Amino acid sequence: MILPGSYGAVLTLLIVGMLAWGTWANLFKAAGGKWRFELFYFDFAAGVLLAAVVIAMTAGSLGFDGFSVRDDLQLAGKRQDLWGFTAGVVFNLGNMLLLGAVSIAGIAVAFPAGMGFALIVATFWNFALNPGGSAALLFIGAAVILGAILFDILAFRTWSAAKAKAALAEAGTGKPRRRKSSLKGVFLSLAGGLLIGSFEPLIQMARAGENGLGPYSIGLIFALGVVFSTFVFNLFFMNLPVQGKPIEIAEYFKARLSRHGLGIIGGIVWYGGMVAILVGGRVEGAARVAAPVSYALEQGAIVIALLCGLFLWREYAGADSSVKFRLGLMCFLLLVGIGVMTAGVAAAR
Repeated sequence: MILPGSYGAVLTLLIVGMLAWGTWANLFKAAGGKWRFELFYFDFAAGVLLAAVVIAMTAGSLGFDGFSVRDDLQLAGKRQDLWGFTAGVVFNLGNMLLLGAVSIAGIAVAFPAGMGFALIVATFWNFALNPGGSAALLFIGAAVILGAILFDILAFRTWSAAKAKAALAEAGTGKPRRRKSSLKGVFLSLAGGLLIGSFEPLIQMARAGENGLGPYSIGLIFALGVVFSTFVFNLFFMNLPVQGKPIEIAEYFKARLSRHGLGIIGGIVWYGGMVAILVGGRVEGAARVAAPVSYALEQGAIVIALLCGLFLWREYAGADSSVKFRLGLMCFLLLVGIGVMTAGVAAAR
């Protein structure tokens, strides 16, 4: 299998992973508001599987060492295979909930809330299973991230309530009645974050031991978990949707090829980021990137997604000063929280 042999190559892989994880949801937005996330996700899963097979048969099977994905899978223990597959299933349900939140509330709401909460959950899991670093800094950082999530929720609540009031007034229905802004997207984000933050320990168990899985092998098994569970979970989401009416699978085949293509590309982009981070994190020796740098780059995907929602899709266009203030404070706290937690990771060295 091919592994990067220099510090620059590893750093490039980690940056690519950060960019991929921070931008893949833009493909769903580009598919159009009428394209349901449940249908998009079938193509996303197909893209994940396509990328997993191609990468496993190329980068995972070539290289001077002659050791391939097939060899790795034959040597790996069945328990490690199960942990890798389960990690894909757990992640996938969380990711589907996150994408459902994007369809309701937008990227600028779903990613800071969902992935921020995933960061908090992962921190507690990692500290419980692998104590290290500065507990004080890690938990202070988690508290700051929680503050960012709260301001994210406040900004969305204020903005959506203002939009609802303006819509009622424009419709000429008289004095607008007070109505609560929907926080369903926020709750879906947090539920998705809980699951996404819990799959990393399963990855660690799949890697553990002399018969642990290598980066390309675990990526392939993880992808199989994603693809298999997509068809199981989507039966639920299509019949009991998070928004709108139940849909039939026939709707999937009525879409333009361009929409299917965007979903497949989204899956390829996401999986490419996954493998880049798995491979970059496996390198040892002089080429290895320090843990704090690797950690900061992985979490940088949250910031990239937030910026895409705010400036590429202008999801808060027309927001008043109070909403902008809360958004600004949310961005500030998010950056500070990631920085403090990175310092906590660095304290382990």
